[in-house]
Amino acid sequence: MMQVISTLGAALILAAYFGLQRDFFTREDRWFNVLNFLGSALLAWVAIVDRRIGFILLETVWALLSVPGMLRTKKRIA
Repeated sequence: MMQVISTLGAALILAAYFGLQRDFFTREDRWFNVLNFLGSALLAWVAIVDRRIGFILLETVWALLSVPGMLRTKKRIA
């Protein structure tokens, strides 16, 4: 089960990166940040269960860095 969860987390992060590289997303896009957040949160959870301190730090910070982009509202041009 942990392999499935970690594979899904990695797939979400890779989907965000693929979308960024193909100009489907910008780094300010909410969906780009949502995919990054969900993927890194899943990987952080797996790291916590497996007690991998380096990966806990990496994935937790990655998830937290995605939060402002998810919450940011687009500026309207008048």
